[in-house]
Amino acid sequence: MSDSLPPCPECSSAFTYEMDALLVCPECGHEWSATAADDDATVVRDSVGNVLQDGDTVTVIKDLKVKGSSSVVKVGTKVRGIRLVDGDHDIDCKVPGVGQMGLKSQFVKKVTE
Repeated sequence: MSDSLPPCPECSSAFTYEMDALLVCPECGHEWSATAADDDATVVRDSVGNVLQDGDTVTVIKDLKVKGSSSVVKVGTKVRGIRLVDGDHDIDCKVPGVGQMGLKSQFVKKVTE
């Protein structure tokens, strides 16, 4: 580990110490793993394993029916400027010809330009 330990994520106390594989805060009693801090950021990947980020351009890899409508998002539809969100649908975007909607990352592929 480094010379200085990170502050407590619960109360921001600087008086943390190591106990076996955990970090402990003596002020609030919170215990956490030092490696858990690295895993906090969720990584969203497309259908082939590429890491997605806000603003990326993706293409749809299969026909997707739009709930509550008779329209379909066709294979190969290019969606620009995606936004990653938490929830069952990972991506908020504006699909050309359909409008604003949420997509699951397993049905898109990142476009490398």
